[in-house]
Amino acid sequence: MKARKSEDLRKLNAEDLAMALRDSQETLTNLRFQKTLGELENAAYLRTLRKDIARINTIIRERELSTM
Repeated sequence: MKARKSEDLRKLNAEDLAMALRDSQETLTNLRFQKTLGELENAAYLRTLRKDIARINTIIRERELSTM
């Protein structure tokens, strides 16, 4: 799966960003279990997913600081 672009994430509203963050975190947890069990085929996707989560958190934080 390809990484999400920050341009696309910035177009989302706060609710959609929160939902995307929650979904990504759940997916990451499931993939970590698969990796532990030896069932994960694409280990590089873990890194991509962690970066996506970081991008989403950064955008959320930027919006928090801009409203202050």
